[in-house]
Amino acid sequence: MKVYNTASRQVEDLKSVSQDSLKLYTCGPTVYDYAQIGNLRAFVFDDTLRRVLAASGINVQHVMNITDVGHLVSDEDEGEDKLERGAAREHKSVWEVAEFFIKAFLEDIKALNILEPNAYHGPHGVYARATDFIDEQVKLVQRLLEKGFAYQTEQAIYFDVSRLADYGRLSGQKLSDKETGARAEVVTDSHKRNPQDFALWFFTVGRFADHNMRWPSPWGEGFPGWHLECSAIIHATLGEPIDIHTGGVDHIGTHHTNEIAQSEAAYGAPLANYWMHNEHLLVDGQKMSKSKANFYTLADITDKGFDPLALRLLFLQSHYRSQMNFGWEALEAAAKKYKDFQALADLRFQSRSEAPELSENYFQDKQAEILDKLTDDLATPATLALLEEISDQLFNSGLRPESVEPFSDFIKFIDDTLGLELMDSSDITDDQKQLIQDREAARHNSDWAAADTAREQLLEHGLEINDTKLGPIWRRA
Repeated sequence: MKVYNTASRQVEDLKSVSQDSLKLYTCGPTVYDYAQIGNLRAFVFDDTLRRVLAASGINVQHVMNITDVGHLVSDEDEGEDKLERGAAREHKSVWEVAEFFIKAFLEDIKALNILEPNAYHGPHGVYARATDFIDEQVKLVQRLLEKGFAYQTEQAIYFDVSRLADYGRLSGQKLSDKETGARAEVVTDSHKRNPQDFALWFFTVGRFADHNMRWPSPWGEGFPGWHLECSAIIHATLGEPIDIHTGGVDHIGTHHTNEIAQSEAAYGAPLANYWMHNEHLLVDGQKMSKSKANFYTLADITDKGFDPLALRLLFLQSHYRSQMNFGWEALEAAAKKYKDFQALADLRFQSRSEAPELSENYFQDKQAEILDKLTDDLATPATLALLEEISDQLFNSGLRPESVEPFSDFIKFIDDTLGLELMDSSDITDDQKQLIQDREAARHNSDWAAADTAREQLLEHGLEINDTKLGPIWRRA
């Protein structure tokens, strides 16, 4: 398999640390609000990566975090805690807000057919919550202090970025360039040694004196900084180095850069060998924003009658490393295409002995072609284009009874790799089949009124009929 590695800025052959498994860590949500569809695109990318790895015969050990403390409004150390802001907006406690939006996130994940992580099971399930790893985060801060990579002020404990000569290598930006671009007026703590130093542990003093989420530590009561949790969770669940770490492109310059710094300083080993980042989702060519009224959640999609898996298909139509523009017309087209693919899967119920014979290994060969595309840095647009070609051929030629089993295996493979749930349907009823036969008999006798009546009855049953040279092919309306 080949993947684009942000660290090297090139496509590389993927080689896992262990021959037995591959360690994958994906950045999860901050649960202070509903996930917007740009977040969901990232999670579909993570899920597709995991599915393709598994289809390639790789045993994937997957961990995803949930940020339920410490993520400030700025991805750096400025502003209020996002959970506190969410609590004020919802008139609930921070704990209630976290639980509410975790539940909403899990419902979105299920609707989009995204696999749950499989390498961790804690007190709250299979997702690694930051608040379940406070002890591990405290130990990581202690280790960095002991090794001289961190220092304490009255407000916080900071990581000293000047101690690392290669700080910022993931983004390709040197520390000297960052220092030149830093604005002194945004530095809240005047005792920070460098503007780019980042907080490992905030004390509940000053602006955070009334912070509702707090824990004891050897240095005083407080709460962890956002960047700390991922390093602590990875160390506790997977160990360094992991094979692949994913996230959005907005994580490259700050969050992932700081993860690398603190992990490598603490443990003396690379954090991850491959870094994979998905690009932004735009809406009508603009960044998503509530103030622009273009901020959409999955509920906004389903409220307009769209299947969540049509949205998943829309995401797959763009390469994960390309910016994608969301629009309702594009979603409408994806929904139609999703219906087409569902109709393709339903061909397994409509085989005909007079259909042309396919080559013995037709579906095996097509499966291999698709896997070749997906293992080339997740080339999902090219994969879908090939699936459309296959679909067109089969709708024009039909499917023989002896081809049904290999065809069903092929559709299951598509579901396993793309997560579209095309096989999630059953055959139509005997009464519906009789209606199709009655309509064919009426057409044969040129009784067009009876044929039209049968077509209308079939539509009431949720079935559309496409008349072909081999006879009628039904599809779900």
